[in-house]
Amino acid sequence: MQATMEHMTIWGLISDASLLVKGVMLVLFLASVLSWFLIVRRSAILRRSERDMDAFAERLRSQGELNALYRESRDNHHDDAGAEQVFAAAYSEYAQLKQQPGIDPDGVMQGVERALYVAITEQEVRLEKGLQFLATVGSVSPYIGLFGTVWGIMNSFIGLSQVQQATLSTVAPGIAEALIATAIGLFAAIPAVIAYNRFSSRGQTLLTRYYSLGNEVQMRLYRGLHAGARNMAAVA
Repeated sequence: MQATMEHMTIWGLISDASLLVKGVMLVLFLASVLSWFLIVRRSAILRRSERDMDAFAERLRSQGELNALYRESRDNHHDDAGAEQVFAAAYSEYAQLKQQPGIDPDGVMQGVERALYVAITEQEVRLEKGLQFLATVGSVSPYIGLFGTVWGIMNSFIGLSQVQQATLSTVAPGIAEALIATAIGLFAAIPAVIAYNRFSSRGQTLLTRYYSLGNEVQMRLYRGLHAGARNMAAVA
């Protein structure tokens, strides 16, 4: 309330705000910083996962022997190699069940399907990590900023009640410093909402591709399993 119309600046209005409004601004600023850190990090993770998916799908379709591809995928341990991890989980279960005596081909494929479901679910959890925070920032920040604005305006009117004549120069600084809280809340919320929607869409697309990859792997393994069974029957 001490600022004048001639000396109003953004930093001056923030420094003149009440302690509670300053606390609201600090919370919103920290939420914005954390959101941008998460946005940059999740963007890089999704980009690497999409590149890995493209590369692995090409290798899968060009690779005749899945056993060789499994050995390569097993050695690829980085977290963003989701396609390799899904394939390795399916082929590992296939190789173990195939060696068990007395198990029929349908039992092997059921085990492969369960392994694929678990592996894809793990990738879904990885892709959604951090999205809850962005959703929370996007939905709550405007209300936190509005709370700071309401409190600041309330203090301004309390201050005006102590002066005999209210003019624009006495009203404007208090209203302006209160509205900064809403502006900071929107600054924190808008990028978080945009990033949440964008990452959710890209994550769902990637998850659909994981399911498609799983179906393709199942089909390849099914053909190989039944071809082996027919060869054994022909020999017998």
